[in-house]
Amino acid sequence: RNLTPATKQCSTPDVDDAYRWSEENEHLQRKSAVILQHYQSADPLKRKVASVFLESFLFYSGFYLPMYWSSRAKLTNTADLIRLIIRDEAVHGYYIGYKFQRGLERLSAERRQEIKDFAFDLLLELYDNEAKYTETLYDGVGLTEDVKKFLHYNANKALMNLGYEALFPPEACRVNPAILSALSPNADENHDFFSGSGSSYVIGKAVATEDEDWDF
Repeated sequence: RNLTPATKQCSTPDVDDAYRWSEENEHLQRKSAVILQHYQSADPLKRKVASVFLESFLFYSGFYLPMYWSSRAKLTNTADLIRLIIRDEAVHGYYIGYKFQRGLERLSAERRQEIKDFAFDLLLELYDNEAKYTETLYDGVGLTEDVKKFLHYNANKALMNLGYEALFPPEACRVNPAILSALSPNADENHDFFSGSGSSYVIGKAVATEDEDWDF
């Protein structure tokens, strides 16, 4: 188990309970099983479809509540960590989608339609499960319907990465603007100017040393 700084703050029973919950949650396990099934497919294009759906669609539902709190000036450090994750996943989804589209160009019209039908069928299967998963997570805090709009929004983004048209209409994708603002990779909320720490990536600059640098 790789523990993040956040989980290191929890007691061992808390961490064990979190892992146990993930292992016993039927919708989370179903999501994993469906994606793994297609990851192991012999068809590279279908593997790419599954990858894009994982990284551009399924990855985000659990982020809604911390970003909701972040938009209200709570859990801002957690929000900064999430934004770094989102930045990575956005690149993954876009790049794999680009490779998918280039691969699709070499296929016959019939084969392209087969792959498109597969993609939309898989998305609907995953969405049905994700909607149920969302209900288990958010019914208790009254955010389920808001999160489903977020699901629609991300599902359309995943399809766009694959070069396909949107599935859900604009009115079904009207995510709370405060959430979209909080999710922006550029919306850093914290920076410690004394330690130089923050939620932005910084590429270090290396300077070669000279012999005289060691003359104290």
